[in-house]
Formats: sequence, C-alpha cells, structure tokens
Amino acid sequence: MYRLHLYPYERPFRQPLQTHHGPWTRRRGILLQLTDAQTDRQQRQGWGEIAPLPEFGSESLEAALDLCQRFQGYLTVTDTDILTLPDRYPACQFALESAREALENPSNAPPPPQPHCHLLPTGEAALHQLETTPSHHWGPSPSFKWKIAVTDIDQEQHWFRQLLSRLPAASRLRLDANGGLTWNEAQQWLAACEGQPIEYLEQPLPVTNREGLLALQRQGLVTIALDESVANLSDLQDWLTQGWSGVVVIKAAIIGSPRRLRQLCRQFQPDLVFSSVFETAVGRQAALRLAADLQQKPRALGFGVGSWFHETDEAFVENQLAMN
Repeated sequence: MYRLHLYPYERPFRQPLQTHHGPWTRRRGILLQLTDAQTDRQQRQGWGEIAPLPEFGSESLEAALDLCQRFQGYLTVTDTDILTLPDRYPACQFALESAREALENPSNAPPPPQPHCHLLPTGEAALHQLETTPSHHWGPSPSFKWKIAVTDIDQEQHWFRQLLSRLPAASRLRLDANGGLTWNEAQQWLAACEGQPIEYLEQPLPVTNREGLLALQRQGLVTIALDESVANLSDLQDWLTQGWSGVVVIKAAIIGSPRRLRQLCRQFQPDLVFSSVFETAVGRQAALRLAADLQQKPRALGFGVGSWFHETDEAFVENQLAMN
C-alpha cells in the first residue's frame, strides 16, 4: 500500500514549438511521489510523471489531476488501484506504474547512456541553428529531427535542400509530418528524400489513412515511421498484429502501462524508437529504462530536447519540489 503526493508544474519553452497541430508554448504536467504506507518503511519512495498530450489521444491534464486527487484523498493507494486504471488514463498509467516500479526496485541502476536525436527548430530557423552551432557539438554521426507539414510544401522543400547541405558529416535526418500531409504531398516528400540521408519519414498521413500508410511503407523508397497512429497500446497492438514492417515511435509517457508495453514488444519484436513528449527528468528516466530494455536496433533516441527549455530538467525538478 502507498501514499500519493502530487506536484503540478508548468514550464515555458524558450520559443514556441511549431507543429502541424499548431504552436506549443508551455509544458504542463504533474510530478508524483509514492511512499510506502507502512510506518516502518517510510524511507521507501518512487517518483513518476504525468505528462499528457490530449492531441495524441491521452487524457487532459485536468482529467489526470482530478483522478489523482481522488486517490490522494485516500489513506492508501493499493497495487490494484494502480494496475487497474482505465485505459482512458494512459499518462496516469505510465506515471503510477513507473513510480511503483521505482519504489519496489530501488536498486535499479540508471539506464546506460545512449545517443539522442536532436530536435531542430521548425522551418528556416533550423538552418540558422546548424550554421551557428559548431559541428563537434552534435557528436559523431548525429541524428536530427525536423518537423514538416507546417507551412507551404514548396517553401519547406526549399529549406529542406538547404538543410541537407548544412548537416554535419555522417548525419541522419528524420522528417516528422505529424499526420499533416496529403497523399500527393507524401509522394513529393518521398521523391525529395530518395538518395538522401533520411532515416525515416514519420507519420506522413493522418491516423485515419491506415491503407495509405501501409502503401507508403510498401513502396520502399523511404522507411515510414508510425507515431500518432500508435499513441496508445490498443492501436499499437492492432498495427503489430497486422505485421507492420516500418519503425514504431513510442512516446512512453502517454502510451499507457509499461508492464503491458513490455509484453507487446517482447511478443512482436518491432523496430522501436523511444521518443520524448517534453517530460522532465523524472518521466525521461522511466522512459529510458524502457528503451534500454526494449529497443532492439541501434537507433538514436528521440530525447534531444533539452535546449528547448531555459533550465536543465534536473534543475527544474529540484526547483519544483522546493516550491512545494
């Protein structure tokens, strides 16, 4: 049995992140702590983080807070409470199960260091960042991610050609459309990517265009990655059962139960890339442990987002807890 303590937070970005879903100016979430309810074991604790993304199908922050405040009012929270949360609360499932695992296994070593993919600013700002950042900053054979389907395709492909010429040697580039392309636009991007150092094209078509996504992957011009299409465990299972052969991007903080995610991935052995939802160090460490356990191929993790905030994740968490 456990006691639950909540620490809501709000964190502004250095600059708005422009995506196909619109601009994003701040990250809001909840840090939570589970402590052992037995009086002789008060030093045991585990941390988790609720970092929802409603546009990806998770619960809202308000719904998560309402759920957890009901638990917080109880004398204790049980394993059954945590392991039977409804699937409409995937961010809460991830946070509470992660905190429970951390509490029950306090000797777990930190995940080993792994290369991270660097998220570039959207549009022309990516060119400026590459021009003004020394190549050695990125490390050897770096991976980058650039969001597309934000403005006119002709303008974006003009920037794309310039971006390719500015990438450091031996770089790989991921293009993320957030489901914002039409079929014809997706074909234009595939043609532009052919022969270039493109690792994959992420979620080119809307979630509803399942046949189109399958057809793009079958064309074999560029690897296709699913993101919004596999934002929850039910959809992930559907795609894996169909035999999806492309990449699967796992946003662990919003996909749901870590325990069930492990079961699915061990059953189907998909080509995974774990990715950030701009969580703090608390959620990131839990996601990185899953990545170390489940990601089979040596692909850079999608957690190179620290430069989007004014302070480091660790400093932010310390300040939040000090204020509470």
